[in-house]
Amino acid sequence: MRNIFPLVLLACSSHAIAEKGLSLTSQKAPHPIKIDGKFDDAWQASSIVTVKLDELPYEPNNGYDGLKRTNMTVRSLYDGEYVYFMFSWEDDDKDHQRFPWQKQKDGSWKQLKNLDSTKHANTWYEDKMAVFWNINEKGFQKKGCDKSCHMVEEGLIDGIPDDSSGRHYTKNDYLIDEWQWKGTRTNVNRQVDDGFVDSEKNTNKKWGRKPDKKLSGGYYNNYNEDKSAPAFALKNPEQFTYWIEDKDKVPFVDTYQAGDMVPAIITAPFTGSRADVEGYGHWDGQSWHLEVKRKLVTEDKEKDLQFSDLNKTYYFGVAAFDNSQINHLYHNKSITFTFAQ
Repeated sequence: MRNIFPLVLLACSSHAIAEKGLSLTSQKAPHPIKIDGKFDDAWQASSIVTVKLDELPYEPNNGYDGLKRTNMTVRSLYDGEYVYFMFSWEDDDKDHQRFPWQKQKDGSWKQLKNLDSTKHANTWYEDKMAVFWNINEKGFQKKGCDKSCHMVEEGLIDGIPDDSSGRHYTKNDYLIDEWQWKGTRTNVNRQVDDGFVDSEKNTNKKWGRKPDKKLSGGYYNNYNEDKSAPAFALKNPEQFTYWIEDKDKVPFVDTYQAGDMVPAIITAPFTGSRADVEGYGHWDGQSWHLEVKRKLVTEDKEKDLQFSDLNKTYYFGVAAFDNSQINHLYHNKSITFTFAQ
């Protein structure tokens, strides 16, 4: 059952919705915060903003059964070194089943997929959440994430053939800092994938969206040389998860029965700039609670937003993905973010 007490208690704190839009003020943390996706007493000091997520970029044509709308609450605290966030959104299903392998009756193996007309998944996938922080994109303050989202028109985006519903990229070398939490690929490592959006879109299949540099770690697909079956398996298959931690993988030996599954993702913690954002999502049976921690100032001065001036106003936007590869719930305009002094 959902833990009501901390949500009710925190709802009594400052509920910041400005007349001209959404705003959030980060309050000073009474003590360091453990990142576990659960409310400890420190969050009683936080302000809160509620964001209605009711926009979808497209309607999948293969029976999308995910969320059509949800509410997300955002809280923030900070200390002398870190800024903390708690993102909570309603989702009555916990989805981790990202393209798992399943043994067939004839002995072959198949990855379970149900792609829509854009060649993306929204059935066999994972829950995700994204935050866009404006670095210097003109118009972001007014339009939010919409500023970098370019929708397909008659099969073209900016004159380039594309079968997706839309792509993110900026104009004129502007930058957006992107944090993306992935329920299957990064949550077990207690990380949020740190990346960015820029204007270089011609050599990247994800267009303007790119990851920050990593030194090691990350996730990769679990398949053999001819991609006909898994290459690795869980060390303890009786304790099934939809991911394999790289440190615990074992060679795949086919002793499975028809209908049995093997994870299709192997994952390990990032090191380097891509690991700058710590985070863990806890699902309480009705909602996700994603707790996040990042240094106010990172080493990547170009691709990370720097919270170096606590008197400055910053702008961000949020999105929730319900068991979906690209389809997501988002909001219009940006959220104003400041630090309490």
